[in-house]
Amino acid sequence: MTRHAVQVDDRESAGPVADLLGRSPDFHVTVMRLKLGDYLVDGRFLFERKTLPDLVTSIISGRLFTQALRLAGARLRPALILEGTSNELAESGMRWEAVQGALITVTFFCAIPILSTRTPEETVRTMLFAAQQGRTYAMGSLPRPGYRPTGKRARQLFMLQGLPRIGPERANRLLARFGSVEAVIKASVEELCAVPGIGKPIAERIRWSVAEPFSAYRVMAAH
Repeated sequence: MTRHAVQVDDRESAGPVADLLGRSPDFHVTVMRLKLGDYLVDGRFLFERKTLPDLVTSIISGRLFTQALRLAGARLRPALILEGTSNELAESGMRWEAVQGALITVTFFCAIPILSTRTPEETVRTMLFAAQQGRTYAMGSLPRPGYRPTGKRARQLFMLQGLPRIGPERANRLLARFGSVEAVIKASVEELCAVPGIGKPIAERIRWSVAEPFSAYRVMAAH
């Protein structure tokens, strides 16, 4: 299993999240001074973490908006993690309307996604989910809810992306090589392997998905 690389800002290294990241088998941790954010995961996802008391303090000082604008200017995928429970917010004494107004500014005008977690453990899981989905997206395997292709080529590419491990780039290569969806489905493992980016494991998965008889699934279900 390839671990996700996470760079932890040295000012956060003594905190509970850094400790959990260091003990997690899913992450390889490097402590360093980050110019922006608290945690940089896989060189793509930049997280600024605030407990709810921290959030209140940063709203009062105005620092929240400065940080949000700087994050928005980063050539990364930034997000603000708010960690804690409603009880902690109530104890701060700040009116909910003031907090809500600040979060609206961060979300809509700075375009920074806000992720809510309750504990440091949940914060680490959230970062892990983001990293995992980032890898899935890189392989072109995320679902496409509501997408309706128009035109023959778009429909062909859409169908090819339903095959295992086939995203937009690999679908284009397959269609360029074989000319049609039918030809791709009929291609042998060796022929599929001749397409750049289609190794033997992917080729075998494609053949399995299009050639496995449905009766095999019924036998498996019966057991």
